[in-house]
Amino acid sequence: MAHFGVVAPAFYSHFNALAALALELVARGHRVTYFQQADAGAHLGDSRLGFHALGAATHPPGTLAAVMRRAANPGSPLGLRRVIDDMAASTDMLCRELPAALEAQRVDFLVCDQMEAAGGLVAEALGMPFVSVACALPVNREPGIPLPVMPFAYGTDERSLRMYEGSTRVYDWMMTPHRRTIERHARGFGLAARDGLHECLSPLAQVSQTVEGYEFPRRALPAHFHHVGPFRSAARKEVVQQPLPPIAADRPFVFASLGTMQGHRLGLFLRIAKACRAAGVQLLAAHCGGLNERQARELERAGATWVCAFAPQREALARADAVISHAGVNTVLDAIEARTPILALPIAFDHPGSAARVHYAGVGVLASPRFATAGQLSRKLRHLLDEPSFKPRLDTLAGNVARAGGTRRAIDIIEAALGLDRAQPVDPLLARSA
Repeated sequence: MAHFGVVAPAFYSHFNALAALALELVARGHRVTYFQQADAGAHLGDSRLGFHALGAATHPPGTLAAVMRRAANPGSPLGLRRVIDDMAASTDMLCRELPAALEAQRVDFLVCDQMEAAGGLVAEALGMPFVSVACALPVNREPGIPLPVMPFAYGTDERSLRMYEGSTRVYDWMMTPHRRTIERHARGFGLAARDGLHECLSPLAQVSQTVEGYEFPRRALPAHFHHVGPFRSAARKEVVQQPLPPIAADRPFVFASLGTMQGHRLGLFLRIAKACRAAGVQLLAAHCGGLNERQARELERAGATWVCAFAPQREALARADAVISHAGVNTVLDAIEARTPILALPIAFDHPGSAARVHYAGVGVLASPRFATAGQLSRKLRHLLDEPSFKPRLDTLAGNVARAGGTRRAIDIIEAALGLDRAQPVDPLLARSA
């Protein structure tokens, strides 16, 4: 069978989402190898998936932690510029080192995360067929749709359209270091001129974790773009999780998580805990390892019923009456699947765009993670719990997720686009040694 290479940003959430697709490929008899800087290999933790380290000179072991800290909390405009410089440096390293590595490893096809331009650029340069995957909100651009990083509500009036267009120009200016890196390597590879992520996507197949009802109305997506819903895998080895606590049936239960990169935000968690105490609800707060034991106990004193590093998120959401989240796409989709209304506190990356879509779909409410007080959060939480209109909208979207096809449909599309016959699943022990 085929050897697939995976190219993605060195972030756990992207590696984890793509692992569901990779494991389905392995189950069908294919071989899969991730290509990234050495530290990113720790995100996998599954012997069925290969990893090939790159960037020994520019991205040696021990350097990813600082990149992650800057990305999680850029702070000032200068801090944001450093995050963009980090993106540019990663793309530059991959463009320089991937071609030789792919040829040496005899890779047949690439699965490329939309958020890393190097995958598409190198694949085109080598004449290697590739597919694009949107683990976060799709970067595909079209007039009348704000960029995923923008917090704007959807509108078709002239003012909204001008705002979308102006914000896109500002974004492109801010991304200049990354744009120039893409432009330089495209020119060096002898490819047509391009300078953005949206211009490095597959002409064969593009699959996204989103579903249409959650997205703003799209009219210009290519015919080979497919909304397939969440990438999930029963075969994925999860991090060690604390079992759900004994939840009382006489009070509402709320689950709160700020994701793997934002769990260090003690101040925000404290406001959430105080809001939940004021609202009279039980709170399970999962900080994903971002807090120490002293901070966890402080959170309990502020109003959290339970605090843990990692909870079984899908199980918690299935039991929860509401979720308080940073509006990361993975958490939002899990909440939709569980029919759990969302209090969205967008922090960074595509969180603002995701939160705007939560509001547009009518499955949750928004608040500022910086400025909302505990009292304001408490009132919004009570609105989520008491307002009956969220349920029918969640029912509709959950139906969309259930019908979207998820991981298996994504791989069906990928295999068909690459001209591979649908393979029967093989014995897991054999697949492990593939």
